[in-house]
Amino acid sequence: MKKLLYVKASPRSDKSISLKLGDAYLGAYKEKYPDVQVDEIDLWHANLPEFDGDSAAAKVSFFGEAAMNEKQKTVYEELVSIFNRFNAADDYLFAVPMWNFGVPYKLKQYIDLLSMPGTLFGFEPATGYVGLLKNKRATAVYTAAIYMPGLSKAYGTDHTTPYLTDWLNFAGIDDVTNVWFYGSKMRDAVETSTALEESLSEVRAAAMRTSLLAPAK
Repeated sequence: MKKLLYVKASPRSDKSISLKLGDAYLGAYKEKYPDVQVDEIDLWHANLPEFDGDSAAAKVSFFGEAAMNEKQKTVYEELVSIFNRFNAADDYLFAVPMWNFGVPYKLKQYIDLLSMPGTLFGFEPATGYVGLLKNKRATAVYTAAIYMPGLSKAYGTDHTTPYLTDWLNFAGIDDVTNVWFYGSKMRDAVETSTALEESLSEVRAAAMRTSLLAPAK
């Protein structure tokens, strides 16, 4: 059975445009494949653990720096559980608003917790990092209130798309589709409505594309 993990990075619930786009993607995806198993994680209500000194120590133990103490072993087991939930998916959907030109800090926290050597990635001194997640696909929908391509840096810079795309590639996920809705506060009501409908159509098309690549039953 196909499994989709929907990662919600906005805390604004029904006021969030990124979640509106994400929900449209999900609706199209489920319409095409009604038996898909969907796991939704709202990062603002997921009670994610802090990435602290024990988390860092648990990670670097992979490189043989030191053996883990009992507390660090418990932390490591929690990190593995978070990773296993992520790894269980075949496809991923991220709804990501731009915050201060980057991703919301809860998404960064989630990524830090997931990025475990030996599970998400490997490393060879001679060749560098290698992503360990294979045969997976991701779609990310992004929104920005002010930023729009083509404007000067006085209107912002996009650090969201390259950051998340590079991390997905780092993890081994090379099939990544990005859909944007820009400048929601830079347009009048008619322009905003038209642009939003275009983005909604684009995410629905992206859902159909990913679904059509699903394994045969």
